[in-house]
Amino acid sequence: MTRSRGKYSVRPVGSYNGVDGPRVAIAHDYLTQRGGAEKVVLSMSRAFPDAPIYTLLYDPANTYPEFAERDIRVSRFNSLAVFRKHHRAALPILPFAANAMHVDADVVLTSSSGWAHGFTTTGRKLVHCHSPARWLYLPDMYLGEDSGLLKRTVLAATSGRMRAWDRRAALSCDRYLAVSSVVQRRIADAYGISADVLFPPVAMSRDATTEPIPELLRWLSADGESDPDEAFYLCVSRLLPYKNVDAVVGAFAGRPQRLVVVGRGPDAERIAAGKTPNVLMLSDLTDGQMSWLYKNCRALLAASHEDYGLTPIEAGVWGKPSVVLRWGGFLDTVHEGITGIYFDEPEAVAIAEALDRFETSSFDPDKVRRHVDQFTEEQYAEALYAAVDDLAGWPT
Repeated sequence: MTRSRGKYSVRPVGSYNGVDGPRVAIAHDYLTQRGGAEKVVLSMSRAFPDAPIYTLLYDPANTYPEFAERDIRVSRFNSLAVFRKHHRAALPILPFAANAMHVDADVVLTSSSGWAHGFTTTGRKLVHCHSPARWLYLPDMYLGEDSGLLKRTVLAATSGRMRAWDRRAALSCDRYLAVSSVVQRRIADAYGISADVLFPPVAMSRDATTEPIPELLRWLSADGESDPDEAFYLCVSRLLPYKNVDAVVGAFAGRPQRLVVVGRGPDAERIAAGKTPNVLMLSDLTDGQMSWLYKNCRALLAASHEDYGLTPIEAGVWGKPSVVLRWGGFLDTVHEGITGIYFDEPEAVAIAEALDRFETSSFDPDKVRRHVDQFTEEQYAEALYAAVDDLAGWPT
């Protein structure tokens, strides 16, 4: 899938300027949140630092601050604050917004789970696909069991037209790369396109500066815990229905162990209302604080239906194992018995049973760290350079 390219800088990154190499631009659906897809865009941007980033919506306050250092080019709909804050409200008009986005480049490197693959360009389109649009092909999972009738009615009324647009957009692309094996199968089912798998990278490093979180230390101290090392389990997730964070939180009811949840999203208030005192919810943390959490947690917990599953890799950087749902991208990123254990249903009872098994298990931190060595940014960049050069017909 990826040709040997030698070192990360085998082609100087500044050479993708249309003179010494093909002119590259990056495209992404919207930069309005802090999630795994946005981390992939940052990795793309580090590989191609001169490439502008085209996106429908950009909300600097709610996405990663590193984007402020990049050349971000937005759609005209970005001027409407309601869409920046609630991008799902813009769903019916986003096909029109995507069609109106013109990217001037020889190769458009696209990070997409719904819209950016439909941006127009006279160049070639290389898509790293997080998933074909969940709201079109996995609507029940996307909306969740508690979604209202209005949401389901609107989606049902517009999905036929949007599915037709989505398939036309997919067929306008020159090459697809999938983030995981499960997404590879979805791409084949939705579009009839054969995609190679390219795992997204982990940018976190054990050399990173760690920063303790005063609120968490006070919480531990109030519970009589002075040493934070392995004093809590960790769940890092956007708070959306298909992430099943409520089930993770519910698994800690009546248990002596503690859980720290990091994330924000529309389910935050509901999850907070149902949590017990041994659960702490945090959001908007710095990179140093996230590194500190991973370094000090007992294990990562995730019950989400993930397309890829980056958080077990981030935990693995610090030698920490994971307890995750046996589904989707986690099947690629967690090696059972070596880097973590699985549970089979995203339900509190199943998660609690997995925690019991974990508490009687042991994991070798060095083996966990070695597992994540296949997910480096250097390997990811080399694969992108090879794919871009191949599409552009540029000699390597």
